[in-house]
Amino acid sequence: MTTTLTRAPEALPVPRDPRAPYRAGSWAVIVAVLVLLHLMAFSATEFSPGKLVTGAQGMTNFLAEAIPPDLSPDVVRAGIDGAMTTLWIGLLGTTISVPFALLLAVLGARTTSPNAVVYQVARGILSFFRAVPDIVFALIFVTAVGLGPFAGVLALIAHNTGVMGKLWSEAMEDVDPGPEQALRTAGASRWQVVANATIPTVLPQLTGLLLYRFDVNVRSSLVLGLVGAGGIGLLINKAIKTFQFDEMLTYLIIILVVIVAVDLASAWIRKRLQ
Repeated sequence: MTTTLTRAPEALPVPRDPRAPYRAGSWAVIVAVLVLLHLMAFSATEFSPGKLVTGAQGMTNFLAEAIPPDLSPDVVRAGIDGAMTTLWIGLLGTTISVPFALLLAVLGARTTSPNAVVYQVARGILSFFRAVPDIVFALIFVTAVGLGPFAGVLALIAHNTGVMGKLWSEAMEDVDPGPEQALRTAGASRWQVVANATIPTVLPQLTGLLLYRFDVNVRSSLVLGLVGAGGIGLLINKAIKTFQFDEMLTYLIIILVVIVAVDLASAWIRKRLQ
């Protein structure tokens, strides 16, 4: 019986990637540019960890004056009232912006916009509302309607319309085209397709984004209070200016509890929507 021996195939050399040197050079340039940008940023912002070390004594004195927090009934009651006002600002700033954001999202999504002109106009409006920070809107509305939470609500409505409209329009562009095509084939109009196919399909995603924006807006309403737009931020600003740091710490603890509660409630709702 004759046994035939087969030779193992010789390993072929792995061909060199001709683009490897180019890729290495590109990464080297990217790293060099990033390092240069960071050096420029450190210089422009006067970034100095040494200043933080030398200022440790000031921070220690600040904490010594803030701890323990002032838990007197008047301060706690004022903090709770301010925190609830902050919560209401975030709530109204989110919900009242829904119809405006939804309309601009429909007009600003490629799959639902009537034509290119309307699409570009809607995207431009969304970009403007999104580009202007809510605190700038607050300063504008404070000069228009005066100090108070109403200016904060208007500021959040304007800014949230831009942000939420952009997020919603992108969600509509990523929707499964099957139901939309079926309705178009059946002779449905553009708005019938949007109302009966597009929005119902992405409704859970839109709701999740809405809850996320509510979380963000409650935090933003705290900052808006620092410029006179009402809420607990106004109390924090007043406490800092009058060097009542123990009151400031009380207000921070109260708003922390509110924000944690909002986070937990939003997470619970999002979980039920999945």
